[in-house]
Amino acid sequence: MKHISHQSKSRSIILNRVLLCIASLSLILILGCTSSDNEAFPESEGWVSLFNGKDLSGWGFKIEGAKEIWSVKDGVIDCEPILKMEGDKNIWSSKELKDFTLHAEWRLKRTEGIYNTPTVLPDGSYILDSDGEKVTTPSPGADSGIYLRGSSKAQLNIWTWPIGSGEVYGYRNNQKDSVIRAGVTPKVNADNPVGKWNTFHVTLKGDRLTVDLNGKRVLDNAQLPGIPESGPIVLQHHGGYDSVKQEWNGASSLVQFRNIHVKEL
Repeated sequence: MKHISHQSKSRSIILNRVLLCIASLSLILILGCTSSDNEAFPESEGWVSLFNGKDLSGWGFKIEGAKEIWSVKDGVIDCEPILKMEGDKNIWSSKELKDFTLHAEWRLKRTEGIYNTPTVLPDGSYILDSDGEKVTTPSPGADSGIYLRGSSKAQLNIWTWPIGSGEVYGYRNNQKDSVIRAGVTPKVNADNPVGKWNTFHVTLKGDRLTVDLNGKRVLDNAQLPGIPESGPIVLQHHGGYDSVKQEWNGASSLVQFRNIHVKEL
């Protein structure tokens, strides 16, 4: 009996040591991740976090009902545009910025509905048919964006179009100025597949904009004439679910954001 008791005690000691090692390793990993995040965006170098990962402190709405669309889930800002209502349903940062560098991570959760998607050429123009109409391809869609300095015209698109995310729709869609239009058209589609996280690294100085998406340069010193001198960061609501027709708009903001940091220049 003494021999059996000794074996049980030894096994208990070994099990406790294993559990202690697992707990220690988990703590190291957690602290390591936290340390890494802090090192990537140190306050000592001027970085400021716009999202605390817990709630929407530092963000606001133009209409009360928008609070039902935006929420924090599992440490990310989540948009589920299921409620139909009038007015501005975007979410606005309380902090206003002039010249800055922005780091923001985002993903399209899924696609819903069908959108007749035009084909955008490298110069920012559209492929047209013999009647001068845009040639479109029906495809599943999702659509959101980030307004720079609070300007809807200066919106970095987040979407499923073949041209890729990072274009500045309000400037690119103005077909009058070919130089400006080409400058705000992505040089490459750098998007990860729907459901995967993407990273924007954005620098806006004066009216000049440079955008990296997932480490690839998609816009290089593009010009945004007339952009406001300062303003907030705005995460865009777009499309949504039509409860009457019981169908999704093919360009709905089924999007999430995390790790939003800015550095004023």
